[in-house]
Amino acid sequence: MVVFDKPAKTYASKYYAEQLIRSSGSVSLNFSEFAGAGTEKDKINKLRISLKEIKECNNNLKIQLKAGLSNKDQLTKLQDEAEQIIRILVAIINKR
Repeated sequence: MVVFDKPAKTYASKYYAEQLIRSSGSVSLNFSEFAGAGTEKDKINKLRISLKEIKECNNNLKIQLKAGLSNKDQLTKLQDEAEQIIRILVAIINKR
């Protein structure tokens, strides 16, 4: 799903879109590092970083929705996905 394929109309929409891209990329990168981490402590640390970043994404999406900064339907779908990822990461962390 492409949400931010057009130039932002306001400073706020540009700021939050760019921040969402950075934090969502961090989720993916840290989760990938989790798979290759050498110790259990390092694995949990990578998972916790991923969890922190996806929670940031979710908060970002809430702000964008409340401020009407982008397409409501697309942001709502992304927020649903973020919440599912949060539940998955919490489950993985709790099992360790």
